Amino acid sequence: METPSKMKSRFRTSDGYAYLTKRMIVQIAARAGKQASKEAMNLMGYVITVDTSREWVVKRYKNGREERVKRISQ
Repeated sequence: METPSKMKSRFRTSDGYAYLTKRMIVQIAARAGKQASKEAMNLMGYVITVDTSREWVVKRYKNGREERVKRISQ
C-alpha cells in the first residue's frame, strides 16, 4: 500500500489530505439543506423558510398552503 504522501488523485493533495473547494462545500451544504427540509416536512408537516423575494418569513405546509409569519424589516 502506498503512503499518503505518494497517493495522488483529483480529490487528494500530494500529502494525502482530501481536497475541498468552496464550490464543493456549497454544493454539499445545499444538498444537505434540501434533504433536511424534505425530512422536516415529512415529519412535522410544515417548514419555516424565508421568502426573500417578498421579504417575509413563511410557514409552508405539506399541502402547498403558505402562511406569512412575519415581515422582514430592513
